[in-house]
Amino acid sequence: MKFSELEGRSIAVWGAGRETRAFARAVERYLPAGKITAALFDGPPDSDAFPGARALAAADASAALAGCDVLVRSPGVSIRRGDFARIAGHLPVTTATSLWLAEHGGAGVLGVTGTKGKSTTAALAAHLARAAGIDVRLAGNIGSPAIELLGESAELVVLELSSYQTADLAVGPETVLFTNLYREHLDWHGSEAVYHADKLRLATLPGVERVVVNGRDTRLTAIAGRPLIAYGVAAGWDAGPTGVTHGGELVVSLDALPLRGEHNALNLAGALCALEQAGIDVPGPEAALAGFSGLDHRLQVVAEGRLTWVDDSISTTPESAVAALAAFAARDVVLIAGGQDRSQEYLPLAQALREARARLITVPTTGPALARAAREAGVADALIDECPDLAAAVALARSRARDGAVVLLSPAAPSFDRFRDYAERGELFARLAREAA
Repeated sequence: MKFSELEGRSIAVWGAGRETRAFARAVERYLPAGKITAALFDGPPDSDAFPGARALAAADASAALAGCDVLVRSPGVSIRRGDFARIAGHLPVTTATSLWLAEHGGAGVLGVTGTKGKSTTAALAAHLARAAGIDVRLAGNIGSPAIELLGESAELVVLELSSYQTADLAVGPETVLFTNLYREHLDWHGSEAVYHADKLRLATLPGVERVVVNGRDTRLTAIAGRPLIAYGVAAGWDAGPTGVTHGGELVVSLDALPLRGEHNALNLAGALCALEQAGIDVPGPEAALAGFSGLDHRLQVVAEGRLTWVDDSISTTPESAVAALAAFAARDVVLIAGGQDRSQEYLPLAQALREARARLITVPTTGPALARAAREAGVADALIDECPDLAAAVALARSRARDGAVVLLSPAAPSFDRFRDYAERGELFARLAREAA
């Protein structure tokens, strides 16, 4: 379904997040005969969110959707919910991102997805394309909601896509880049297998011409049905201890990369590979990186003094916390970790802690599980502390860390048990760190 096909339709929305509100503005601007007549909310109905629409609780969906022609869901509303399935059986359901992609088509769109690294990789791709003289837009989970690009023309749109969006897209980007695939978002998808399937279906959609994958991830190299272009392999775009290479030749030295860690060098290799496949040549990639800075809450140094305080609040999986530890392999590290329980598997992180000889300070809700895994992996009790909250963890880190150490917030879990989102968690850590420095 295209956005323009909503003209004259009675539209319902579910959720009032950033993307859904942008959709409402697009309806008002571009569809004189289109109208949002009903709005569903999982929490208390907000009658001011969509003026003129009936605002009802999701439990009253049958009454709210009577007479509606289509339902536009917020990405946070899971298509795997039982109540959603009952609605979808009687009414077409879509998202603002899907409507834009169907309207625009996949041509000139680079879609970036994966469990971790997709925001950084998308930002790198957009920056490098701009440095190469390309008129580019950055949209999706990073930048503007895609629906805000209606009426705009650009040579390239870099679109970051979450699994919440890929799960029911109808049209795909011309070029697709997968960064990696781990265990995540089980509460939304229902199982790890369904999560992986909802991600990987992006490669099968109409409009997709090229699929670029991280060649080090066997879940991605096993994608069937389309030729794959791999990065992270010696013969192509790769990353190692010296930096980013192309066909074995050093292209960007690790010292010139404005992001810490070999995993970020791999993100850069992926961005360069995808741009190459999209027909965009980036002459002098090392020089093209000038002016690029890392994204907030991603291995961001927020305070320095006796200790270096690093905010990696975006870390919502054990794998991302392992990468964060590796980025400071030459330093003493105090890791602060823990957050919302989404059935994380902590053994690999616990093993990385043991190998790094790092100190662990945990916070709820997953703190006890992580502490238990660390002890089982052989981390000494003297290097493990459990705290009731982030403020206590920061205070303890300040007292326990040796001079010159890195205090790293890399939670390995989402934030929604105690914070609005990872940004709020990171902002609190940054404030506490500056006070402690």
